[in-house]
Amino acid sequence: MSTLIEDGAVVLFQGDSITDCGRSRSDDQDLGKGYPNMIAAWFNAVYPEKRVRFINRGVSGNRVRDLVERWQRDCIDLNPSWVSILIGINDCWRRYDRNDPTPVEVFAAGYRRILTEVSEKLNAKIILCEPFVLPVPEDRKMWREDLDPKIQVVRELAREFGALYVPLDGIFAAAAAKREPEFWAPDGVHPSQAGHALIARAWLQTVKAEL
Repeated sequence: MSTLIEDGAVVLFQGDSITDCGRSRSDDQDLGKGYPNMIAAWFNAVYPEKRVRFINRGVSGNRVRDLVERWQRDCIDLNPSWVSILIGINDCWRRYDRNDPTPVEVFAAGYRRILTEVSEKLNAKIILCEPFVLPVPEDRKMWREDLDPKIQVVRELAREFGALYVPLDGIFAAAAAKREPEFWAPDGVHPSQAGHALIARAWLQTVKAEL
């Protein structure tokens, strides 16, 4: 199988704590302990001759509005050829733990703004990863009211911008039918190592990389 990622590509991962996952702020070789590291390790093991560079700029706690604020320095200035984004769960979570909601219209406008910048300033290829939540603990079930419309926004933006799409909410739901949800994400949000591997596998399949 021939992967979609070209020789010498620069792949940028963007998002919140799920992407951040303990990455180094001073060493771009340290991608953290989560799915970006798993993706880079596997991809470079299978395609060493392609000399693809992976960069992680996920920041724990970020919402879409935070990406907007730092997009120039943490995306545009890096001149990536691929931009992979996983964002949205904190836009939902802050409604429930801080009474600081992000209206879906604001979420959509901010997300569209950063994608427009990628399209106009970089002409980079885009991969959008669906935000997700699992029903552990019990209170996470009520989050669907807030998260589901935001997931729909991400799907619509993927169509609008011709992005590749990784349907993580469905992938985690299917996995939770095989084993208890907390195995995949102990708090319903932050993946276990098995959960990160689910993301990595789905991402690699999306770019048609060999597994």
